[in-house]
Amino acid sequence: MKPFESFLAKEIEKYLLYRQSLGFALHPATDRLRVFDRYLAMRKPDPTPLPPSFFLELRADLKFESRSVNHVLSSTRLFFRHLVRKGVYATNPVEDIPRLPKNEIIPFLFSDEQVDLLLRTILTGIRHHQRYFFKDLTCYMIILLIARCGMRISEPLKTKVHHYREKEKTLYIEKTKFKKDRLIPVPLCAVVELKNYLAVRKAVPESQNNPFLFAGVNQKGISDNRVRYIFHQAVKDIGMDQPRQVLGNTNFSAPTVHSLRHSFAVNTLKAVQTRGKSPQNALPVLATYMGHVEYKYTVKYLKMIDAGKRKQFFEFSVKQREKR
Repeated sequence: MKPFESFLAKEIEKYLLYRQSLGFALHPATDRLRVFDRYLAMRKPDPTPLPPSFFLELRADLKFESRSVNHVLSSTRLFFRHLVRKGVYATNPVEDIPRLPKNEIIPFLFSDEQVDLLLRTILTGIRHHQRYFFKDLTCYMIILLIARCGMRISEPLKTKVHHYREKEKTLYIEKTKFKKDRLIPVPLCAVVELKNYLAVRKAVPESQNNPFLFAGVNQKGISDNRVRYIFHQAVKDIGMDQPRQVLGNTNFSAPTVHSLRHSFAVNTLKAVQTRGKSPQNALPVLATYMGHVEYKYTVKYLKMIDAGKRKQFFEFSVKQREKR
């Protein structure tokens, strides 16, 4: 860990070690406090109490996006609460510093046809050499389940063999985000693919005793880095790769593996709408299926039903910016 530089360096190091002793990870708090530490070393070398105005200046001077600035302030606020408990500070100078308004995030969405094209591209890209075939097939299956079931990438990676109930065609997802369990029916198109995968898996000796459904090496699951690499390569191959764009207070996201989860939700609601039914009435079922702990996370997808508007909104924003 790189040393901190300001007059509060030792206190920051003690605080991080204290957090670690409680079971918290060192990151990202270390990186965020390092931003504060360097700014402090540059602006105020003398060890005098910091007023709230100092943190207003910090907030204004950081050339980050709003959410990144808010993360720095949040970690710094927690650090000073610790100093107050220790008696180093009488009051927390960061406590009442308001957060910057969050940027609106427009996720990248694939249409149903684009999802199909992406999956076909990954499937045809599977290498047939004995050394690579099973690994590539495993990555394909993980991406397929994310796309067809709206799963988070961590969910198929952690799934054990006994979690898939082949006769019932269900998948048990255990203690994922927010420590929530759920049992979901697997779509028939994915059931067929899983059946083929399991047949191949049985023929691979090193996967026989692996507890993970999507077997990696040394009795572990497959690496998420490999899955992400294959996804991004396929996105490039079909000509849909684009960088993340920030226009004003709006973030237009680049395609990521998680985009498939967003796309599953939006395309499901669009299908309900196409059948002449209310997408809003489908939200409770969709929320349960996707494992949302709060209903508000599912409601946001109602605003994204017309995926075409994303492109129109982006083009409009670019034109407006060029006029300035």
